[in-house]
Amino acid sequence: MTTTRQDTDATRALHGLEDGRSSVRLRAALAAGTTPDPRFVDKLVERCAVEPEFLVRDMLTWALTRHPVATTLPALVREVRSERAQARSQALHTLSKIGDRQAWPAITRTLLSDADDEVARSAWRAAVVLVPEGGESALAAVLATQLGRGERETQLSLSRALVALGEVMVPALRGATTAPDPRVRAHALATQRLLREPDAGFEFAIEEAKRVVALGPAKRDDRTC
Repeated sequence: MTTTRQDTDATRALHGLEDGRSSVRLRAALAAGTTPDPRFVDKLVERCAVEPEFLVRDMLTWALTRHPVATTLPALVREVRSERAQARSQALHTLSKIGDRQAWPAITRTLLSDADDEVARSAWRAAVVLVPEGGESALAAVLATQLGRGERETQLSLSRALVALGEVMVPALRGATTAPDPRVRAHALATQRLLREPDAGFEFAIEEAKRVVALGPAKRDDRTC
């Protein structure tokens, strides 16, 4: 009797994930996480790739974190290679929430420089969580190649990832502070400032960095005397 009830509940949750109403999908994802079942994993991962509602996607991720890593990790690692940007992004986000460093080899340079900003941002966050001890400097060097990219939100995400790595990211930024591209220079300087003064705020740091870049090397030297 209990087994039949569990099977019925599982079937209802699986069907609910496909419902046209977001409220039903949300409840189904909650049910899948409240009572984990290996049968849910593939459907939860599949739904992450196409779910349009942020709150539902967040619940799908939570539901996946409630399942054993041995079950979820292989499915998520496969998903980060998907051709669908949302699938890659959400899989990376979920891996960062699970936080198991066995997933580190899946965080490739290709993902860290993905053409889709949301995917790249998810990869940066996941990388900072999953990087093995001793790998922070190499990760910082790769992240530094993305300085100057995108709009303010993307730049803030990258700066936060670099700052989370701590002092090991300083050498990686050194070359970027004298890069030919003023956007790269400003972003690098703003990130350095955030490391030194976390309370300054990114808006203030980036605007100050832009002013420093606009002054040029000679005038910057005069200013620091």
